[in-house]
Amino acid sequence: MAVAQSNAGLNGPEIVSATGLPKQATYHLVHTLVTTGMLTRNEQGLYILGLRIGIFAEAFRRQLAPVQHLAAVLRRVSDETGETAYVSGWLNGEIVTLATCRGSNSVQVREIPHGTYGDAHARAAGKLLLAFAPNETSLQYLLSHSLTKRTRKTITSLSRLQKEFARIKEQGYAIDSEEYLTGVTGICVPIDQGSLPYAISVSFPAERFETNFDGHLKKMLKIASSLTGARRAYQPTKAVIRRKIPG
Repeated sequence: MAVAQSNAGLNGPEIVSATGLPKQATYHLVHTLVTTGMLTRNEQGLYILGLRIGIFAEAFRRQLAPVQHLAAVLRRVSDETGETAYVSGWLNGEIVTLATCRGSNSVQVREIPHGTYGDAHARAAGKLLLAFAPNETSLQYLLSHSLTKRTRKTITSLSRLQKEFARIKEQGYAIDSEEYLTGVTGICVPIDQGSLPYAISVSFPAERFETNFDGHLKKMLKIASSLTGARRAYQPTKAVIRRKIPG
């Protein structure tokens, strides 16, 4: 994990520091991973991922992929909004990014990698899935995960988050107003009005939020409702936008 998260690889002491494991155990593990082809050393002598890791990466992507009709819906959301779109869902007690579809707009935000989890309290998809989860599931998640203040707008108070979840359930969507990354906003809608453990979201630069919010949300709700034939009327107003943005 430490090597995978590095930009250019790590040397032995850096791996020891990053993992917190005993030095001898770390070097034994690294040697085993090199022998099996999971790690290799580059020209600078740093440990980087080996070619055999691709087998596991592909299997990971394949096994995390949502059912086919969700992938099709994801592509439609991306096509109609022009933004990078995501399907997120619950997996083994975590809220995980299951699939990503790159948007067509000329200016895009950095993608959240496939399989990303953590900091659900700061992401539109995370907040929505927590809001629609059973109360005991949502509370257990919040109590067992660090509520990191990723930006100055991140909500880290348990009571404020619970109020935010109530508002999300009432309005039927969630937003991330630069709570996960400064300069990045997002909109998320549930699938089957929250009865399924999946959600669809888009992320885009903050300067496009007010201009595109109404149109993106209407398209996303319509597409999500088409999965089950449900119809949810939504007539957004600028007053609603101002009222719903936290921070």
